[in-house]
Order: sequence, then C-alpha cells, then structure tokens
Amino acid sequence: MKKLLMSGLFFACIPYSEGYAATTLYTQDFENPNAGAFVNDSGDVNIFNPINALYGGQPAGFQFAQTFTVETLRIGGTQAWGAGFLDPQARAGNYAISMLSSAQNDLLGLSFNIGTHKYLNFQMDVSSIDLDRWGGPFVASGGVAPVFRFSLFDNPGGGNGVTGGTLLSFADVTGTATALKNTFDWTNHIIALDATGNTNGNVILQIDELQGGYAALDNFVIAASDKPSDVGQVPIPAAAWLFGSGLLGLLARRPSKRR
Repeated sequence: MKKLLMSGLFFACIPYSEGYAATTLYTQDFENPNAGAFVNDSGDVNIFNPINALYGGQPAGFQFAQTFTVETLRIGGTQAWGAGFLDPQARAGNYAISMLSSAQNDLLGLSFNIGTHKYLNFQMDVSSIDLDRWGGPFVASGGVAPVFRFSLFDNPGGGNGVTGGTLLSFADVTGTATALKNTFDWTNHIIALDATGNTNGNVILQIDELQGGYAALDNFVIAASDKPSDVGQVPIPAAAWLFGSGLLGLLARRPSKRR
C-alpha cells in the first residue's frame, strides 16, 4: 500500500508540461553594461554611448540599433531631479533604458534569429519617467501614460537595424501615468508577435514609444514558441497540488504497524 501511495504522490507532483513549448532566446535586465560603456553624461543619464555599445552581444547574435538617442538611466544616483531616479518597487536594479516619443522619434531595434517557431513572445516592464535636463522635461504636468509599439520585421539578410523588410506583426502596450517625474511606476506586460512568413528566421524587433513624452523599459524576456504569450513559465495546476497534498495527508495519518 505504501508503494502505491508513493507512486501516486510522485505522479501528482510532476510539473504540468504544457509550458515547455517555449524556447527562451534572450533575457536582459540591463544590469551588466559592457565594461566602461556606461558614462554618466549628466543627470544620471548615459546619452552619448548607444545601447549597442552597452549591451550588444549579450549574448552573441543579439545586436541593437537605434534612431536618435536611446538613453541608459542610472537608478540610485543623486543628480536627476536633485534626488536621483527612485524605484520604490525595486524592479529596475541599477539601470534601465529609456526613450522619447515626442521631441524626436527615438527607435530601438534588436536583431536576432527566431528559428522555426510561430510566435515571438516578449515580456517586459514599462514605466513613465522624465528628465530634468537634455531638453527635458518631456512628460506633461500631472503625468501621461506611456504607450509603446513593438513591431516584428522580417530580416532575411540578417543585418543590424531598426527596421527590416516585411512587417510581420505588431502589438501596443500601455503603462500608467504618474505625476512623480523621477519615480518609476512599473507595469509588466507579455505580448505575442506572429512570426509566420519570415524568410529564414532572421527578424528585427522594433521598439517605439508612441505617446507619453518619455518612458523607460526593463527586464526583457524573449521566447520563441508555437503558443502565443508563452515565455516559458511552467504552471502547476491547483488540482495537482491538492491531489498531492491529499496523498501526503493520507501518508501522514496512516497508522504504523505494531511490532
């Protein structure tokens, strides 16, 4: 009887395997800029060194390109707004990247190969934030919710850029408005971009802030999957936990044999 119960417990606790369809291609929390690449050009902002100088080749095969300036912000400094950029949610760590929507059309592109999967699933954090220099502030008084568009382009030649050939798909995400110009208010999002129709797996993911004035991004996870929005989590259904817990209870309560 004990062997039977233990076998049932083993099968009850096997993780639900449906989530294994995703292949994680890229994770980036921007915490490890390439050596010497981050320079505080003023206001806790790296504005002159491009994103690819800081994070290109992490890992090999992933390269950034940009139009105009895409900044890297130093969180926990003292210069921005006289107090530094603040992160009460503790999600950003020491660095995040940021871009404009209005004063100029900043664009960021990430080129890589998605393989043969149907979907590129992208998880990220977004937040409104603002600059007190470099032409700022850019966000209207009272705060504006940032809106980002993520577009997936075919890139058969495999080159590095902010746009490619055929537009395969796009998705928009909206953050929250905050009146505190130096304080992040992160929201997490997962989007599914249909990669069907790409030529050879090479694609460019373009990031564009459509509105909000100025905003930040962090904590990228990019996964290839045949399921939309699957970034690799492996859920364990509640029923399995309950079944396993019940069997544990039976084992705990089973009377022992008297010797």
